[in-house]
Amino acid sequence: MQASTELYHQAQRYIPGGVNSPVRAFRGVGGEPIFMQSAAGSRITDADGHEYIDYVGSWGPMIAGHSHPAVLKAVTTVATKGLSFGAPIAAEIVLAAKICQLMPSIEQIRMVNSGTEATMTAIRLARGFTQRNKIIKFAGCYHGHVDALLVEAGSGALTLGIPGSAGVPEAVVKDTLVADFNDLNSVQALFAAYGDDIAAVIVEPVAGNMNCVLPVAGFLAGLRQLCDQYNAILIFDEVMTGFRVGLGGAQALYNIKPDLTTLGKVIGGGLPVGACGGRADIMQCLAPLGSVYQAGTLSGNPLAMAAGLATLELVCAPQFYTRLAATTQLLTQGLQEAAQNMGVALQTVAVGGMFGIFFTDGGAPQTFAAVKQCDVARFRAFFHAMLQQGMYFAPSAFEAGFVSAAHTESDIQQTIAAAATVFKQA
Repeated sequence: MQASTELYHQAQRYIPGGVNSPVRAFRGVGGEPIFMQSAAGSRITDADGHEYIDYVGSWGPMIAGHSHPAVLKAVTTVATKGLSFGAPIAAEIVLAAKICQLMPSIEQIRMVNSGTEATMTAIRLARGFTQRNKIIKFAGCYHGHVDALLVEAGSGALTLGIPGSAGVPEAVVKDTLVADFNDLNSVQALFAAYGDDIAAVIVEPVAGNMNCVLPVAGFLAGLRQLCDQYNAILIFDEVMTGFRVGLGGAQALYNIKPDLTTLGKVIGGGLPVGACGGRADIMQCLAPLGSVYQAGTLSGNPLAMAAGLATLELVCAPQFYTRLAATTQLLTQGLQEAAQNMGVALQTVAVGGMFGIFFTDGGAPQTFAAVKQCDVARFRAFFHAMLQQGMYFAPSAFEAGFVSAAHTESDIQQTIAAAATVFKQA
């Protein structure tokens, strides 16, 4: 790790903490971050030339695998014509139409540059449309570093033990109400108390930022019912789950129609992108048609549009998600069996190309509280031992993992065999 170490020391001179996103700093697992230099298919290579089977996938977007030829061709073709115009291009229409076709709840869509921008826009839209102030979010769910949503947040905030953030005034979060994921009663209580001023409920339909936690039966449907009852907007944050857990996202998988949806990751094919879409009557509140302002100089830039469209064309192939889910299940079942054979308490969760691993003997967690009871120290040891075996998992016990279409049965079997060795030595 000599090259990575040298790069990390250089980075700390110019970049706070040596990283441009906190979870990359390895604070959740200890040690120093690895600097990457290339990737192809299911493999990623660090600055020292070490190759790993990658289960991070740039935190979700590389669903077709790294450096897929179709995506690279689309991006390089477009790049020769210009990197950015700050003006409308035809590709924006093509990608928008494709997303609307695949997610029928989205009647109109606005492209932005990140998932954080998408959720910020969705919240502002919901407030502008309803003329209400309060929003409900869930403890452990992360919706980007939006001031009003950095309350009881997951992802890097949870990894670092700072579920809030300095620099966020109390006045900014006074209208943010926090409920418990998978606990409909906690949501009902908030509506009973504040229903006339609740603009929206925002939720990760499959939580991915407190690790991977599935919704219990009736939870999402209950949210839909409560929002209808109180005339509030239901926002599905599908930045992570959109086109990752299935072709129509989690909303298609669980047959729930949100009013607004936020997207990112897969729809950019690895390039920075985000989107907010939903009911036309809500979306038309956005400027220039309405009074809810949102703007972005690089929104809908040609490179991201090309990469996203190429990726969506790949995932629309017959049986794409059937094969992806089977590969993910093969991984998680194999890891759980390997752990059980060695007497290690491990639970796994899989949905589409997304998975979670939890060091606990209490069954797969269904709540934020249960996630926090898992053995984080054991995860840290597992992470570093697997890294030595050439397997790259997320450097945090509170992040979901990702499988791509490029992962082969051989990759999965190698990973399971490495885990068996690690569990045996534990």
